[in-house]
Amino acid sequence: MGDEADDLFNVAMLIDELKNENVQLRLNSIRRLTTIASALGAERTRSELIPFLTDSNDDEDECLLAIAEEMGNLIPKVGGPEHVHCLLAPLENLATVEETVVREKAVDAACKVGKSMNEEGIHEHYIPMVQRLANGDWFTARVSACGMFAVAYQKCAASKTELRRGLQQTFSKLCCDETPMVRRAAAQHLGTFAAVCETEYVKTEIMALFQQLTTDEQDSVRLLAVEDCAALGRLLPKEECVFEVVPIVKKFAADKSWRVRYQVARQLYELCESIGKDLARTELLPSYEQLLMDNEAEVRIASASKVSSFCTLVGAEAAATKIIPRVKELASDASQHVRAALASVIMGLAPTLGKVQTIDQLLPIFLVLLKDEFPEVRLNIISKLDQVNQVIGVDLLSQELLPAIKDLAEDIHWRVRLAIIEYIPLLASQMGTAFLFQKTSGAKEEQLNNLCLQWLSDRVYSIREAAAVNLQKLTEVFGSEWARTHILPHVIDLLGNPHYLYRMTMVKALTLLAGAVGQEVCMRDVMPALKTASRDKVPNVRFSVAKAFGEVASAVDASVVEGEIKPILFEMEQDADADVRFYATQSLQIAKTSSGWLDATMHARASCAGGVRVTGAREPAWSARRGRGVYSVRCERDGVGGGTSLLDIPQEGPGGGAVGILSFKASVGVDVLRTMQCNAM
Repeated sequence: MGDEADDLFNVAMLIDELKNENVQLRLNSIRRLTTIASALGAERTRSELIPFLTDSNDDEDECLLAIAEEMGNLIPKVGGPEHVHCLLAPLENLATVEETVVREKAVDAACKVGKSMNEEGIHEHYIPMVQRLANGDWFTARVSACGMFAVAYQKCAASKTELRRGLQQTFSKLCCDETPMVRRAAAQHLGTFAAVCETEYVKTEIMALFQQLTTDEQDSVRLLAVEDCAALGRLLPKEECVFEVVPIVKKFAADKSWRVRYQVARQLYELCESIGKDLARTELLPSYEQLLMDNEAEVRIASASKVSSFCTLVGAEAAATKIIPRVKELASDASQHVRAALASVIMGLAPTLGKVQTIDQLLPIFLVLLKDEFPEVRLNIISKLDQVNQVIGVDLLSQELLPAIKDLAEDIHWRVRLAIIEYIPLLASQMGTAFLFQKTSGAKEEQLNNLCLQWLSDRVYSIREAAAVNLQKLTEVFGSEWARTHILPHVIDLLGNPHYLYRMTMVKALTLLAGAVGQEVCMRDVMPALKTASRDKVPNVRFSVAKAFGEVASAVDASVVEGEIKPILFEMEQDADADVRFYATQSLQIAKTSSGWLDATMHARASCAGGVRVTGAREPAWSARRGRGVYSVRCERDGVGGGTSLLDIPQEGPGGGAVGILSFKASVGVDVLRTMQCNAM
């Protein structure tokens, strides 16, 4: 009873806060409307909460937006589809406010409500609301109405021809509204409305409205009409699409407004897909060429980003003769953003054009972009090299890659350096170790291999961390012997760096490499270096080593943990620095899990009989209660070496229906070992 009273009190507080003068309190309460509705029940929600929200005169846009967002969540709280219409009243008010984002959220919620209504509710409540908004005096109401027509028409029964015809006439009226904002909203929703209308109506009335909107004097209206091209193209038969829609697209591609042309560049590929590659090649490819040569950089950017998709669609022959010449011009475009957009997709042309054409036509473009002065252009080329590798291999690019990578590796912007580090393992796996050790003209040493090590001493921490991970990934690609010969000696030498931050990076690198090189190399090279670092004069380095030993313990055998790692950690537990002691103790717990007899994962709230401490796979788990549990236990079976078994621990120790009895040692505390018997599952 006490909990129920508290809940009712909390709900009462929320209801009171809906009227509070403090905006933040009102917002908090509005965001809990579903909680309030659940407490009030469906009937009181309909009779009290919804009318309150309808009559609310809140003038804070933030509160109105929150109400609009929550209205859709109240649908299951009002008592079923026959009562959902009560939510339309507050939404109708919200759909008329001046703030655009509030109106948009209200329209979304109203559509959600409409989809959950039954036919009777649609006919009696939803459609009349749409008609009221569409005939409103203020343009905001008419703008909102445009977004609701599709749901109203779709949910309206086919037998209600009068209602359907009324919706069609009202939407046509909005397309001719004197206010540009209303015509713009009508153009924006024309495609979705057409998708729910009858095919004959689309062919006649909708296409007439579309033609009218495409000739609107306002470029913002024409801009949104462009989006309807692809939508209508999917609804019409292919022949009618070519006859009705394609000429408009061609006209839009040469529109005086660059925003309209930009929108065409973004939407053109979708329309080409709807009419098929043959018609796209003959009808729309010239328009695409025109857009690639547009005067406005934004249009060229949008067009360049579709190059790969267009080439795939129209085929290798048309791409080589029509698109590639334009691409060559874009590769030296005055705008760096155009070149970057082209570089991000141009590698995708290789599979379409094939090996011969890629070498003859694309390779020169790749080389130009690899030498671009703008880092993003070079990064975009390097990041997509795998697509070219599948067609021609990357040997032809290798001589140009190294200078480009070297420039990026030394770029003044650290994010550029970070990006190129992340691509090195991919390039190395594709091109082999020879790529890492190749030399630039006049250079005496292997440039790229040295760069991989140089990044470990970068002044930015994120670069140093990524460099350590990079060495680990390279080791996974080329093997432990390669790392032992070319990487580990240099990393160990860098442990002598006078700055402690760099020494910490080397500890991190050695930790990552320990898991990649295998136990033999780890024992021979990594462990001695870490032991030396454990006596560093700076506590930060020492506690980094303490953490490192915990991770290394999982990569080596139990005998190594017992004989090599634990003694060092015991010694570090006596360190003068508190942080070193803390991490040494933490790593010791991990080491015990890796090397101890018991490696168990507790399920539920069970523990071993007698309250024995069970060391889990991730952290120690302790329960003084006795209960049943299922454990993955590393144990000795009849004196034979350890294996892993699932054990069912009974309530009061061993006995009672056991399939077999296993004897294992459970770690208690730090050093004490206790032998117990448990029932095998």
